[in-house]
Amino acid sequence: KDNYRKTYMEQENDWDRDLLLDPAWEKQQRKTFTAWCNSHLRKAGTQIENIEEDFRDGLKLMLLLEVISGERLAKPERGKMRVHKINNVNKALDFIASKGVKLVSIGAEEIVDGNAKMTLGMIWTIILRFAIQDISVEETSAKEGLLLWCQRKTAPYKNVNVQNFHISWKDGLAFNALIHRHRPDLIDYDSLRKDDPVHNLNNAFEVAEKHLDIPKMLDAEDIVNTARPDEKAIMTYVSSFYHAFSGAQKAETAANRICKVLAVNQENEQMMEDYEKLASELLEWIRRTIPWLENRTQEKTVNEMQAKQEDFRDYRCVHKPPKVQEKCQLEISFNTLQTKLRLSNRPAFMPSEGRMVSDINGAWHTLEGAEKGYEEWILSEIRRLERLEHLAEKFHQKAAIHQSWTDGKEAMLTQKDYETSTLSEVKALLRKHEAFESDLAAHQDRVEQIAAIAQELNELDYYDSASVNACCQKICDQWDVLGALTQSRKESLERTEKQLESIDELYLEYAKRAAPFNNWMEGAMEDLQDMFIVHNIEEIQGLITAHEQFKSTLSEANKEREAIQAIQAEVQKIAQSNGIKLSGGNPYTTITPESIDSKWEKAMAMVPQRDAALQEELNKQNSNDSLRATFATQANTVGAYIQAKMEEIGRISIEMNGTLEDQLTSLKDYQKNIMSYMPEINKLEGYHQLIQEALIFDNQYTAYTMEHLRVGWEQLLTTIARTINEVENQILTRDAKGISQEQLYEYRASFNHFDKDHSGALMAEEFKACLISLGYDVENDKQKRSGQMVSDDFRALLISTGNSLGDGEFARIMGIVDPNGSGAVTFQAFIDFMSRETTDTDTADQVIASFKILAGDKNFITAEELRRELPPDQAEYCIARMAPYTGPDGAPGALDYMSFSTALYGESDL
Repeated sequence: KDNYRKTYMEQENDWDRDLLLDPAWEKQQRKTFTAWCNSHLRKAGTQIENIEEDFRDGLKLMLLLEVISGERLAKPERGKMRVHKINNVNKALDFIASKGVKLVSIGAEEIVDGNAKMTLGMIWTIILRFAIQDISVEETSAKEGLLLWCQRKTAPYKNVNVQNFHISWKDGLAFNALIHRHRPDLIDYDSLRKDDPVHNLNNAFEVAEKHLDIPKMLDAEDIVNTARPDEKAIMTYVSSFYHAFSGAQKAETAANRICKVLAVNQENEQMMEDYEKLASELLEWIRRTIPWLENRTQEKTVNEMQAKQEDFRDYRCVHKPPKVQEKCQLEISFNTLQTKLRLSNRPAFMPSEGRMVSDINGAWHTLEGAEKGYEEWILSEIRRLERLEHLAEKFHQKAAIHQSWTDGKEAMLTQKDYETSTLSEVKALLRKHEAFESDLAAHQDRVEQIAAIAQELNELDYYDSASVNACCQKICDQWDVLGALTQSRKESLERTEKQLESIDELYLEYAKRAAPFNNWMEGAMEDLQDMFIVHNIEEIQGLITAHEQFKSTLSEANKEREAIQAIQAEVQKIAQSNGIKLSGGNPYTTITPESIDSKWEKAMAMVPQRDAALQEELNKQNSNDSLRATFATQANTVGAYIQAKMEEIGRISIEMNGTLEDQLTSLKDYQKNIMSYMPEINKLEGYHQLIQEALIFDNQYTAYTMEHLRVGWEQLLTTIARTINEVENQILTRDAKGISQEQLYEYRASFNHFDKDHSGALMAEEFKACLISLGYDVENDKQKRSGQMVSDDFRALLISTGNSLGDGEFARIMGIVDPNGSGAVTFQAFIDFMSRETTDTDTADQVIASFKILAGDKNFITAEELRRELPPDQAEYCIARMAPYTGPDGAPGALDYMSFSTALYGESDL
């Protein structure tokens, strides 16, 4: 804060010594500063009239400083001479400087000479130091602190927005708001209007002078008629308000402290009263509740005891929880109160007798003991009454279950349903009756339980024993009737069963023989209608043989059919002779005599149809076999031809003699001879189409397929074309590189020598051996770059000593001859490499040097120069592909021939 004040004082003391004050501002400062000085000088019984004249001798200036600082200055000199006045003013200025105020360009001579501007600047410096600098509001001081104080005090007032110390005060409302904030009895703020600034200003000035002892330092008209009132005048006047109200602020703080202490005391007393009241009410509730929990009056029924239990639950869930909360709140309030009293240095709270927290806890413990005993008593009473009600409920439940089980049982046992039933139905009825007998025996135990429960209820003197005894007697009587009816029905069912067994045996025999015969007929019809797919004569002949075997079994099958029909006739005969009414069909099968005869007739009609279909397929397979033989004959001939020619072309490529032109002519003649065989291939394609149309997929007469022969033929033509292309490329290489015919022979001989498998390509190790055999020495870099091969003697030395290429150099060579990394080197790649290594070739540097000659030794070339020096098509080719030249020595239209030349040789992008 001290650094801030120092900086602020330095900024305010930077008084403009070269420019005159604005007349309006000077007038406001004269009046304000004079009034401010007089507000302090009158304490010493004097005042000034003219600010620049009355301070010239330095006496009143020293007096002013003593009044506002409360300190004594050096004794003034009473002489009238100029030197005496200067000395007095210097004493005053030295005192100001001793307070940390830096006076810039203010000297005693200017004050003694009555310089108005310097005098006003000096007074403003004094005002800053003794009236404004010490103002501090929320970590801000001086001007900012005073402005913040004004903003805080006037914030609640409408039409007031203090942002500065000039135009924010022109309408006078801010001055009135400051007064009203501290002395609302002096100002009727709501009656003031923003559009009447003169009235507002005069009202504030008069009230301040009359009631606050703040002299009138400003004129309302001067402020209103000035576009921007003087900031120093406004600050001086506003600082008087700050100092006037600072005493009131201290009083307000003291009052707030007293109110705070009283409020704490009142709050503590209220908490004590609340505790006493709540403790009394809680203890009274406990006193009323305990007798109710100790009541042990018994009830007669479970419902009545459950009503008591429900009342107890209501007590637990509704009435007690609020009391638990009150007890908890009581303890919390007591602890909070004691803490507050201790923190505020008050004596501890002592509740009235019997209302201590310990007293309440003791009463609560008694309440919970009574509560536990009451709950246990209710549960024991309910269990006691439930025993009797449970026995009665159990009796009625078992009686109801027994009655439900017996419903309809007498009607079931007296019906005659077996008289019109089949044997299987009678047997089912008999088994069902046996199950009923088992069920009846099982229910015997329930009847005995019912009787035992009735006996126990009688012994316990159950209030409704009469109805229980009547129900028990009815159940016992009905039980005896059911036993007699059960025995009678069993005898009737067993008698009927024997009468139907003989007919059932015939039904069973029919079913045993009809089922397999029916399955045989269905299988036969399925086989006769089965679609067949065969691929050769052997397969169709096998089907015909199987069909003939089937026809040979038809005679025995017809005899079995007649025997099955005879069994059904015997059943009808027995039924008619004994007057038995047969209900439904055969219980063991759904196969009727009619269905057997119908299927037999259908099967017999399908036999000749099957004969015709098999004969038709036999004729078709004979035709297909002829097609296979025809195709196989032609395929075997073509396959042998292709294989022989492939071997022949391999030998030709190795054993060719004569000039390259003679070899090329010989190969093209050989190619024409091969192409003359094309009609035989086309004939084979025709046979293959017929085979496909006949859906023939195999051919046991040949190992060749059309796909294999096509591939072989295409491979033969490709091999011939590739061999011709190699010779053509050798001619191009020879002519372009100047390689002699003897060198080509040597390269071909070396390549063929190491091509052990005659594949037309060398593996990496084969290629390496071939290079060594030709005397290629990668270790001698100078020799390699010169493009000259080593001598024959040195070549022999290399071979004899087994000299090998360095790994790095060989890897570089493989990257040239095998850029795709396949691991094999063709003869053409081998020739290209050897021609490149043994002949002089153009380089990017040579092309760049040539372009530089055309460009007149410049680093760039123009389109005009290219068109002048090169043929038109090549000139336009260069212009279209050369990038603009970007060097510092370039010219308009310059082209970069260096990057273009580098790109030609693959060293950068073209």
